[in-house]
Amino acid sequence: MKLLLVLFCAGAAFAQTATTVDLMPDESLHGWTRIPIPPVDGVQPKMQWHVDPARHVLVCAGDGQHEWLRYDKVLGDFVLDVDWRFTPRGPEEKRYNSGIGVRLSRYGEIWYQAQTGLSGAYFFGNNFVDGVLQGFNLRKEMTENRVKPAGEWNHFEIRAVGPRLTLAVNGAVVSTVPNCGLRRGYIGLEAEHYEITFQNLKLQTLE
Repeated sequence: MKLLLVLFCAGAAFAQTATTVDLMPDESLHGWTRIPIPPVDGVQPKMQWHVDPARHVLVCAGDGQHEWLRYDKVLGDFVLDVDWRFTPRGPEEKRYNSGIGVRLSRYGEIWYQAQTGLSGAYFFGNNFVDGVLQGFNLRKEMTENRVKPAGEWNHFEIRAVGPRLTLAVNGAVVSTVPNCGLRRGYIGLEAEHYEITFQNLKLQTLE
């Protein structure tokens, strides 16, 4: 009984010290860096990211180059929560595209991306398998498409624990990477020619 009490108290103390960090940058985007995709391209001068402090949102206009906005802290195990929505272009538009990168290498040569798009959310990218860098795409393994139409908010919860990455969309896990080759890396938000808004960027580190 005493042992159970000790374990309970230790667990409660851990829970009390666990903190969630708000990753929303300030208007200067301090602590975040634009990284071109592919990484060999230079960063173009046009700025397509801005923070609206009144709404506490980060908006990517999608009218510049293909790039990551990278959070400049290396992370190991973590839980990332983020809400996002596309700005509608009209009923005929179906190709909305962006993503959230995790365990990125410094300049994005290695990347694991949680895809955002009307066709669904799933992991794809470049992964190390037996020491070899290989592309992968888990669209066919996606359990279901839980992404809402353009203009509506979606919620992602991305967990990176050891070699395992999981993506939950609007409350249910839809995609899993069981063998992530990088145990530490960066988070990135993708600009890919469509206006997208991010809010409630919350990070909990697990190390």
